[in-house]
Order: sequence, then C-alpha cells, then structure tokens
Amino acid sequence: MAGNSEDRNPEANVLATMSPARVLMASILFVTLLVSGAWAAAVKYNTLYKFKGRDDGSRPIAGLIFDSAGNLYGTTVEGGAEGDGTVFMLTPTGMERVIHSFTGKKGILPYASLVFDADGSLYGTTVEGGADDWGTVFKLSPNGDGSWTESVIHSFNSDGTDGKEPYAALIIDTAGNLYGTTYGGGAYDCGTVFKLTQNEDGSWKETVLHSFNFRDGKFPDAALTLGSDGDLYGTTFAGGSNGGYGTVFKLMPNGEETVIHSFSRDHGDGVYPYGGVLFDSEGNLYGTTSAGGSHLESCNGSGCGIVFRLIPKADGSWTERVLHSFSGTDGASPLSGVTLDTAGNVYGATALGGSYNFGTVYELKSGANGRWKETVLHSFRNHPGDNPDAGVIFDGHGSFYGTTLGDGASNHGSVFKITP
Repeated sequence: MAGNSEDRNPEANVLATMSPARVLMASILFVTLLVSGAWAAAVKYNTLYKFKGRDDGSRPIAGLIFDSAGNLYGTTVEGGAEGDGTVFMLTPTGMERVIHSFTGKKGILPYASLVFDADGSLYGTTVEGGADDWGTVFKLSPNGDGSWTESVIHSFNSDGTDGKEPYAALIIDTAGNLYGTTYGGGAYDCGTVFKLTQNEDGSWKETVLHSFNFRDGKFPDAALTLGSDGDLYGTTFAGGSNGGYGTVFKLMPNGEETVIHSFSRDHGDGVYPYGGVLFDSEGNLYGTTSAGGSHLESCNGSGCGIVFRLIPKADGSWTERVLHSFSGTDGASPLSGVTLDTAGNVYGATALGGSYNFGTVYELKSGANGRWKETVLHSFRNHPGDNPDAGVIFDGHGSFYGTTLGDGASNHGSVFKITP
C-alpha cells in the first residue's frame, strides 16, 4: 500500500462509520494496489476544510448541498458538543460553522445528507437516538439571528414496525411532503419506504408506504428519486430474485411496488448497490453497484463495482446496460450514486481504488458506437483527503464538491473542491 508508516489503515477508516452491510462489503472489497501513479487528468484539487474532530465535527460520511448564496451544508457522524454528530455550514471561502450538535433522545449519528424546503428549513435523519433509539427525522429552522432551532418530527417506534435506522437522506416534493427509507424494520425487518406529511397544527404524520420482504428487496441504504410520473424510484442493497444481490425498484403513490431490476453475478452485472438512482432528460436511470462487474479477478474476486443505466421500454420493463466496470486501478467500491451534467456526462466517486487505493473521482463520457470512456479526474492519496464515501455535486461553474472520511494526518475528514 502506498504511504509511509504513519499513514492510517484506509480499510479501518472506511469500516468505522458504515452501516452493517457496508462493513461487510468493504471487508470483501478492500484491495491493496501496488501502483505508483500520477493523476490521470490535470485538475486543481483544493481542500476547503479539514475537520478537527472536536466541536467542529468529525467524519463527514454524507454528501453536500448548496443554499442560494453558495454556502455548503452537510453532516458529520461524529464530533460536535457531545461527540454524536453535527450539521455544519461552510462558506465559499472555507469558513465552517456548526449549526447543530446532536444529543441523545433528539437523535444521534446523522449518516445522511440534508434537504431544504421552500422556506429554507433543513431536514435530515439520524440512525440512532429518538424516543426509542431507532432513529429520527429532524428539522432545523433558521432564526433571524443566524441560529437554528431543531425539532424532531418523527421518532421511529420501539418495535421497528414503522422502520428503524434511516441511513438514507430524505427527498421533498412540491407539496412539502418528505419521503425516505429505513435500512431495517417494517413488517419483515427488511426495511421500509415512508412518507411524512405535515398536519395543520404543525405536527407530522408518518405513513409506511412499503415494507420490503427480501423477494422485492432488502436493506434500502440510499435516498429515493421522484420521477416525473409521480412514482418513487430507489435501490436496495440486498434481496431480489437473483440470489439476493440487490434491486432497483419503483413505488407508486398507492404503495404498489415493482422491481425493475434484480442484480446478479451473471454477464458482468453488478451486485450490492448502495447509492440511489438518478434520471436523465430522456427518462433513463443511472446508478452504481459497490461490487460485481467484469473484473472479478480484482477486489479479491468480488469485482470492484459498476456504473449502470436502466432504459425504459414501451411494455413497462427496463433494460440494463453496464456503462463501466471498475478494475481497481481506476476506482473500486462506489458507495454513492452519480451526478449528470447537461451534456449527459456521468460523474461520481469511489471509496477505494485509484493510484493509491484511497478512492477516486471519475468521469464517464459517451463515445462512438455507444461506448463510454472513463477518465479518473482525481486519485486520493491519503493527504489531504481520502476515502470519499459520498458522491460529488456541481457548483454551476464546472467545479465539483464532496467530502472525504479521512484527511491523512488527523483522520477526521475533509471537504474538497475539484476544478477540471
């Protein structure tokens, strides 16, 4: 493994803040790449902020979002006043401010990114804490003096019937309803899709839209996507009809679920999708799997993951196409979904692999004869950042922003900017 004797173990770093399934997969997929290499593309890499691991937060496992002024918002799963995680704001110049520290019954361990409503309030989830310690959905409302007020709008039940351990971010529709997934719980303890609707008195009502039963998926670990048809689309890490390697599903507003793809190890398909799916302008869905693909000789025989596209057909079925299979040197174990630009190019991050085995940021461009070409925009090298668990976002000027779990010396994580 590249690095000196003081470099920390990247496998231990990735494992430390993952869901149970992510711990399993990172153990399977961890590879040591004895490669010396330079960046495959000339890009400018800038560390906007390195977390100190104290009140400012530690280990940002989730992605980022922008406000209208260009400030970044995110979460850390550790650090803060009680050590149980934070919500932070980062200005374009790299000034960080913690706007909330989590404690006990109000929720702890925020693994997911955030979402704004039309009034500028933030919503998110915590994996633990709440009234029965199965996690919460919270709201942060901005005050006139720059402070924020937190309220827990839902605590998951002690028996887990309405879901437990929401690892994924929320999405919001135009009416202000919130939708999310829980990793476990539900009628079969395989996870749920839920909806939160605000009542006239300001309280919130939860409705379980679907309980997974393994055959139709198990352990949804990613945020949902709302289609133009009003249906919800998402992934499950496991379950499905081809050996339990995960699914992509569609959920109608009435709760009727359809599995539109079950992953398998056959024909170079991927397995175990952590990230969600994203639509392009033509109605195709894009996503990643953390393992599988056509390079099974890499990543300890488990495959290093793929980027896929699902194309809808007139009869309602979907056709999958593998756009890229990671080999290890160009990235391994993508644990997040992808981002698309206006030209239809695909961007994302891998948690491992690359020239130094600390992860990559990659680009996929469509070429002749339907082939896609991958370019590694950046290979992380343990300093100043490493192991990006989340994906990247655009700023509108061609630059990418993201987070890393580690940052080399202090191992508390960082926020980075890449300008191709």
